[in-house]
Amino acid sequence: MVLQILDNPAPITVNADGVALVGKSRVRLETVITAFHDGDSPEQIVDNYDVLTLADVYAVIAYYLHHRDEVEAYLDQQAIAAETIRRTIETNQPDMFSLRARLLARKRTE
Repeated sequence: MVLQILDNPAPITVNADGVALVGKSRVRLETVITAFHDGDSPEQIVDNYDVLTLADVYAVIAYYLHHRDEVEAYLDQQAIAAETIRRTIETNQPDMFSLRARLLARKRTE
């Protein structure tokens, strides 16, 4: 028998909001890549996010390693979008964050 090499697409889907999700879950691509950057093994990632399969996590990491520039650009874009949203929320609802600011100030003085 001859081994047939099949080309499997990465288990990454992009939802209507443009967010890349892993496998059939709602776990974001950036969550898996951040855990990988933090030194977590694929097994540890699956332990932390039990909706993921080990095969999907390995495939996503392999995809990342083969397409690092594109994935990093996407991650940068997501970080910028998150920061923009955070600033908008803080601007529109400053009282909501006053407790956080007071706790951070208190922590700095200790």
